[in-house]
This record gives sequence, structure tokens and C-alpha cells, in this order.
Amino acid sequence: MTSIPTAADPMTTLRRRTSAKWRTYPEDVLPMFVAEMDFPLAPAIAAALHEAIELGDTGYVGTRDADAEHAFRDFAATRWGWSPDPKRMRTTTDVSVVIVESLRRLAGPGDGVIITPPVYPPFYDLIPEAGASVVEVPLRDDGASFALDLEGIDRALAAGAKGVLLCSPHNPVGLVHDRATLEELSAIVARYDGFVLADEIHAPLTHGGGPFTPYLSVSDEARAHGIAAESGSKAFNLAGLKTAFFVAASDRMTELIRGLPDEVTYRTGHFGLIATREGFAHGSEWLDGTIAAIEANVDHLEAELAATLPAVRLRRPSAGFLAWLDMSALGWGDDPSVTARRKGRVALASGPAFGAQGAGHARMNIACAPETITEAVSRLAAVQP
Repeated sequence: MTSIPTAADPMTTLRRRTSAKWRTYPEDVLPMFVAEMDFPLAPAIAAALHEAIELGDTGYVGTRDADAEHAFRDFAATRWGWSPDPKRMRTTTDVSVVIVESLRRLAGPGDGVIITPPVYPPFYDLIPEAGASVVEVPLRDDGASFALDLEGIDRALAAGAKGVLLCSPHNPVGLVHDRATLEELSAIVARYDGFVLADEIHAPLTHGGGPFTPYLSVSDEARAHGIAAESGSKAFNLAGLKTAFFVAASDRMTELIRGLPDEVTYRTGHFGLIATREGFAHGSEWLDGTIAAIEANVDHLEAELAATLPAVRLRRPSAGFLAWLDMSALGWGDDPSVTARRKGRVALASGPAFGAQGAGHARMNIACAPETITEAVSRLAAVQP
């Protein structure tokens, strides 16, 4: 059955929002930089939050929320054929906290942790925050597609790196790593007695009903040395409500997350936990419509670029709502987002912030109305050198 695409809220409504997307720049700038959606909340989530307000249910979270854990397990089983054990989960504030708190226990002071740029910019800060050091192994890019550089990861581990911070699906290029790649990665990491910390925040937004492979599902080695960071914040637009899961699949990693201070869990947002539970339990129809809208927006962006701004190249993402734009042919320098904002009044995410490989690129958020994409491309095309 074809999903009915979710419709974005009207701009008059969006301009009343007070989140970073809508308050960072003046109103004449189209905000397409930060990863917030322009879609309304899933009805089940909105209803649950309204009920919590009516009840005054605004207190602390408990040490566990079995309903939320089971909701995520059932969602993962239905969508990905993976049934993580709720007893091996723990909640916290957000995926960044999962990453930092895990790395504090997986990596020693100064230990190298591999990232694969161009990649989510906070990775460059989260690793040092945990006391470790960044080791870059860029994605392979053959001009048509991206892939993990498994040989490069092997070399970095052989040289002393202790593990991999994996972005899966990969932000900003929308790469969904296939099972064979992840199996090989797990074998490489196991040879060096390393670890993988898998940020899977964009996984629910995999396009086209295509397969997403959770890292902890690929092999016994992956289960032994892996921790997954899971969240509904991107899928259901809940970033401000602050909830994410640590997920383990081995006794060793389960003990690691159980050994975290109680405060790591108590910092979970109570509304975030309610919203996350409802999204994973009852938000699938809305999510399918949202993915359909995003896929239609990729088509629309491709068509608009081809017709109006053909010098800009887009390689179609396989997950998420972020478009990685190669704008180098425009001659706008290493960071074309500066010209896009100052002259085009379109705020894009800075390409170089994702690593040196982002020079000449920018990232566009397309979880919006098609008309917003049309207006953005028109503004960019009108920029005079």
C-alpha cells in the first residue's frame, strides 16, 4: 500500500516556532540547516503529550521505562528484523550523551577513535569530550557512490586506534551500510579487540522500504564489541524532548551500560520518553507518510536543480532528510553556505564542518514543503557572483 505523504505545516505556523531552526536567523532567511522537520507531530505523540500536560505528569523519569524499551524492540523487529533485548537497554538524554558516556568507558585517555568524514560535525567534539582523540578515515568516494574504507579502518586499528564511531545511516550523505560491509567491519574490529559505537539515529528514516541493518545484528563479534545509540528524535522530530537509548547485545556491554551512574538515566526527558514510546509504538503510519514526503522532496530537489541550478550536484540519499550538495562548480569557495546565506538568504549547513571532504559542499534539510525547496533553489540560482 502506498503511503500518503505527510504535509508540512504552513510557513505562518512554522514561524511561530521558537526552536533553533526558526530563531537563529532573521525571517527573510529560509532555514534549511539544522536537522529539524517542518512536519506536524505524529498524532499519537501529540495526544500523549497533551494527556501528560492535562495530568500534570511533568515529574522525573524512573530508572526504567519497560514500555518504551518494548516499543523500540517491537519497532526494530517489525522494521529491521532485529529484536534487541529490553533488559540490555538504558535511556539517557540524547545520542550525544550515549556516545560520550560510552566512550568514557570504551576508550582510555588519548586513545584513538575512528570517524569516517564527511560526517556529523559533533563527532569531532564528542570524542575529545570523552578524553579520546579523533582518527579520520574518510569515506571512499568513487564519484558515483560512497562507502566505508574498510582497508583504511584496518590500518588505523593496526596503528593503535581502539575503536570506531560509526554513523549508520551516514550523515550527511545518506549512505545505508549494507550487511556485508558491516559484517566485514565487525571482523576487522574483532581482530584488534576493538569496539564499535553505532549511531543509528537516522535508521527509522531509511527510504523505499529498503533494508537497514542494525550493527548489533550482523555477527557474534559485533554483539560482543558493539553498543548502539538509538532514538526517535530524528524520525519523529523530538530532538528538544531529550531521549535516547543505549542498546547492548552482550554481557560485557550490558554490564558497561548498567555500570553508568544513575544520573545518566535520570537526565532523560520525561516528555521525551513519553513521545518516544508513542512514536515507536503507534507512529508507524505517520512515519511511512513522512518518508514518502521526503522521497518526493528528493525527486523535487533533483528536478529543481536540473532545471534551475544544474551546476549543483546531488547524489540521492538512501536515508534521512538531508541532501548533500556539491556546490563547488558555483565558485563560492570552500564553504558555499556563507554565500548561500548572505546573498541567497538560504541557511544551509556548512560543508567543511563535516570534515575537509566537505569543502565546496553544503547540506540542505528537505523535511519541508516542496514549495520551500523551490524557493530555496530559485534564491540560490539568482545569486550573482
